[in-house]
Amino acid sequence: DTGGLSLKVGGSMCGMKGDMGGAAAMLSAFDAAVSLGCDSEVTLILCLAENAIGPGALRNDDVIKCFSGLTVEINNTDAEGRLVLADGVARAVKVVKADLVVDMATLTGAQLICTGKKHAGILSNSDKVESEAVEAGKRSGDLVFPMLYCPELLKGEFESKVADMKNSVKDRANAQSSCAGHFIESHLGKDFDKEWLHCDIAGPSWAEDRGTGYGVALLLSLLKAKGFE
Repeated sequence: DTGGLSLKVGGSMCGMKGDMGGAAAMLSAFDAAVSLGCDSEVTLILCLAENAIGPGALRNDDVIKCFSGLTVEINNTDAEGRLVLADGVARAVKVVKADLVVDMATLTGAQLICTGKKHAGILSNSDKVESEAVEAGKRSGDLVFPMLYCPELLKGEFESKVADMKNSVKDRANAQSSCAGHFIESHLGKDFDKEWLHCDIAGPSWAEDRGTGYGVALLLSLLKAKGFE
């Protein structure tokens, strides 16, 4: 992740090889669940982006149409992960017709401010799923802590005059990590009546210039895979 045309400067680009920590955890957990066995039917959707400068790169002020049908005005090309995640969760709803949608990503640096370096920040439309995720974190050692869930107050951060929403917030001091999660949630659709869990793992996925493998055990515990009940 170079940031695209909203280029990362000041040395913050180095280490961005770890920005695929969410996809890596999802892929590894899926592989392990298949090997170990679990009682749930599981579908994996990998949401991948090579965010670099080139003739096909997104530009600020572009308006794109997502798989959900919603339009998004780009006001920060460095907020690319939520765009592919938005398409991923929309596909999980429209095509897979999942009862529980779980997305996981190193989505925001602000997550470290919100829940620290050891606990992922989680967001859910279900108190039950939120509680299950916290308990799964305690069982597995991949700790999580709930973030503010308040879409009715935070959705205004993405207000756009030319699209359904912008892709980055107006006010970075207003629960930024929760806002990013709500951006993804909005692409589940207005009629979505199932359960959703968002995991922002920016902090715990990276330590001492290497990936930690965070998220694999958490997902296996959520699935109650054999050995992780």
